[in-house]
Amino acid sequence: MLSSGKGSIRLFNLLGITVFLHWSWFLVAVVEIQNRADRYSSMNWNLIEYVSLFVIVLLHEFGHSLACRQVGGDANTIVLWPLGGIAFVKPPQRPGATLWSIAAGPLVNVVIAILLWPLLRHAQESGWDETMPDTLKWITAVFQMNAFLFIFNMLPIYPLDGGQILRSLLWFVCSAGRSLQIAVVVGFIGLAGLAYFAVAEQSFWLGILCFFGATQCIAGWKYAQILLKLESGPRWTDYHCPHCRQSPLREALLPCQNCAEPMDPFFTNAICPHCLHRHEVTACITCHQTAPFEAWSQQPKS
Repeated sequence: MLSSGKGSIRLFNLLGITVFLHWSWFLVAVVEIQNRADRYSSMNWNLIEYVSLFVIVLLHEFGHSLACRQVGGDANTIVLWPLGGIAFVKPPQRPGATLWSIAAGPLVNVVIAILLWPLLRHAQESGWDETMPDTLKWITAVFQMNAFLFIFNMLPIYPLDGGQILRSLLWFVCSAGRSLQIAVVVGFIGLAGLAYFAVAEQSFWLGILCFFGATQCIAGWKYAQILLKLESGPRWTDYHCPHCRQSPLREALLPCQNCAEPMDPFFTNAICPHCLHRHEVTACITCHQTAPFEAWSQQPKS
């Protein structure tokens, strides 16, 4: 996964979300614009087309970020790079919250298509191919790029949006770990097909995407194993996280905020047995959010 700041240029901050542009974007932009130099009558249109692609990507990523915030998650950073964009989102660890945070990105592409379609039809029917050919080519290219991004992102390949949506839907009927495990297996199968297509078409960029996807699938598989191990352990059934509603694991040792010694706050009633420091808040090892210790016993499991 890309770092949110390393090797990137800070562009702007909007709605509390900081947007970065990775330095490699400029290098790839030069190559891609030159490769399409004969499409328009002026190179300026090639530049506009390339920037338009990343405006679509940026809107897509803002869809993820704003939806994540809407369900109470954290989303403060977006990074644009040659293969698209990444919104660093941390939705609450619940299937509904995760599903909305992921699905909102492709829904932005649907809205863009709905807005562009009447303009494209008007341009085609008004003879813009004769009067304003470059403008018509640009509108057509933007519509096609948006459609391609939607279709590609909806492939059920983890960590693409389609793969993460599949995982979220599975999460409604099975555990977090099992749903992620199944989604990753489907992702590996999809990547194998995509890699075959990349070789057949001799597509360098598709090959890079397959490599990136494979590394994320491997990371997802490892995380799924951790989740499955955690899910199988005994739990304190009298306590429930106020955020994700999961019961904490028994003997899940957390470092004391005062002396850093390991302790189980639910066994010691939030008092460290080493330094006798009382913890006002306790972290959940499932969703990684904190809450007042007293709130854990006030939330019924659902």
